[in-house]
Amino acid sequence: MPTLALDATALEKLVSAAVAAPSIHNSQPWRFGLQPDTSTVEVRSDRTRAVPAADPQGRALHISVGAAVLNLRVAAGHLGWAPEVRLLPDPADPELFATVRLDTPAAARSRGIDKLYEAIWHRHSIRTPFTGKPVPPAVLDELTTAARSEDALLHLPDRQETARLLHLTAEAERRSTTDEPQRTESRSWVRAGDAQPYGIPATALGPQDRSGHLPMRDFSALHAAEHQAPAPFEAEPRIAVLATAHDAPRDWLRAGLALEHVLLAATVHGVRASLLHQAMEWPYLRWEARDPHQGPGYVQILIRLGYGPEGAPTPRLTPGEVLE
Repeated sequence: MPTLALDATALEKLVSAAVAAPSIHNSQPWRFGLQPDTSTVEVRSDRTRAVPAADPQGRALHISVGAAVLNLRVAAGHLGWAPEVRLLPDPADPELFATVRLDTPAAARSRGIDKLYEAIWHRHSIRTPFTGKPVPPAVLDELTTAARSEDALLHLPDRQETARLLHLTAEAERRSTTDEPQRTESRSWVRAGDAQPYGIPATALGPQDRSGHLPMRDFSALHAAEHQAPAPFEAEPRIAVLATAHDAPRDWLRAGLALEHVLLAATVHGVRASLLHQAMEWPYLRWEARDPHQGPGYVQILIRLGYGPEGAPTPRLTPGEVLE
C-alpha cells in the first residue's frame, strides 16, 4: 500500500467531507485544526454559530459536530487510513469535541466505505412530501445496524406510537412558533440572496402538510406571505427514533455519529430523510417522546424516511473558513 500523506490536499478533502454534515438550522458549528506531529485532526465546536434558544444545553450542537466527525472518519477510510477517533479527549479543553488520528494505513478496505463516502455528496435534508412508498424492511434493518455500530439505538415505532410522536412534535411546533425567542432565532437562520454560507436558503424551505398530520418545521411562522402553498404529505410516514442509553455530552456526540451513519446508509439505498427535532427542544416533550416499552433511553432526534427527489444542497463554509 502506498504511503499516505496528510498534506494540504488530503486535509481539504477530509474537511470538505466533514462540513457536508447536517447541523441544526445548518449552523455548521465546527472548527478543525491539524496537529502535524501526531497526524491528528482536531474537531472543535464553534459556539458563535450556536442556537441557544432552541438548544440551551448544546445537545444539538454536539450532535451536529458528531455528524461532521462521522463524515471525516468516512473520508479518511475512503482515502486509505484506519482512523482512530477519540471523543472529548481532553477534560481541560472542553471545546475539543474529538480527535481523529491518521497515522496508520488501513490493512484492508472497509466494507462499503466508498459507497458511504459517495453518499456524503448526495445526502440532503428533505422538507417536501415523500411518495408514500414504504421503505423495505431489509433497508430499515441496515439502518438500525448502522446506529448500533455507533453505540446508539434506532427504534422503528408502530402506527400508534408514530401518531403519538407526531402529536408531540406538533405541540412542540406550536410552542416554537409562538415563543418569541425561539421564533426570532429560527427566522434568523433563513438566508436570502448572497448571505453567509450557512443557514437555510429561503428556496430550501418546504410546504406545510395540507392535512396537518405531519408537522414540519415552519421557519416562516406567522409570516403568511412567505409560506409555500400547503401540499399533501404521505399518509403513513415512516418515523425512526434515534436514542442513546445515556444523556451526557459524549452520548450526544455518539448520537451525531449514529445520525449521519444512518443518513448516509439511507442515501446509499436512495432513501431520503428529514429531521424532526422540534420536540427535542422542549424538555418535557422530549421526556414524553420516550417509549417505555423500549426500556430506558434518551431520545435524541426523530428521522422521517421515505422516497422522493434528492433535494438541493444547502450552502457550506469552505475548508479555509473552518480550518484554524
